[in-house]
Amino acid sequence: MPEQQQPDSESKPVKLTWRQMLFHFALLCICVVLGIFAWYLSRPQSIRFHETKTHEYLTVSVTPEIEISLDQSSLCAVTDYEPLRIEMFRGNVYFDIKKKQPEDFRIKVGETLIEDLGTRFSVRMQKDGTHIISVGQGQVKVHVATGTHLISALEQADFNDFNISKHRMISARDVAPWHSDQKVPY
Repeated sequence: MPEQQQPDSESKPVKLTWRQMLFHFALLCICVVLGIFAWYLSRPQSIRFHETKTHEYLTVSVTPEIEISLDQSSLCAVTDYEPLRIEMFRGNVYFDIKKKQPEDFRIKVGETLIEDLGTRFSVRMQKDGTHIISVGQGQVKVHVATGTHLISALEQADFNDFNISKHRMISARDVAPWHSDQKVPY
């Protein structure tokens, strides 16, 4: 039969010094704080991308009150959480908002933020870095580096990340000439 081992009478119990105790406590606190950050601060990002190819058009109901129509070769991203955010990457997008949104609804084009105060407008991104906003109904606030500008119904303006230029009056047909509802037979 194997012999049972007797505890070594010369072995000493493990003693923790205050420094060791403080070090382990600090590690525990760091782990707890990181766990809390991971739990509360990291909500899952839910983003839908909408893209059209050449000679392709797309109309999407983002919410029951908001429809967006993408022209050919357009790309935008829409968040699924509140407040609703839309970011345009390329192409032309027509926004049809059936009623005023109570929450903070914004569209990002480059570094420019567009805040909806109206119901129908379009944004056209151009390759040279300038963009065109055309308002069919209501009003739109455009936040650029030089300040905030208000574009009203049947007005159009060119903008980039820094300023707005060529603010002019337009006809309803010029708001989104590519949009199916706007096309008028010749």
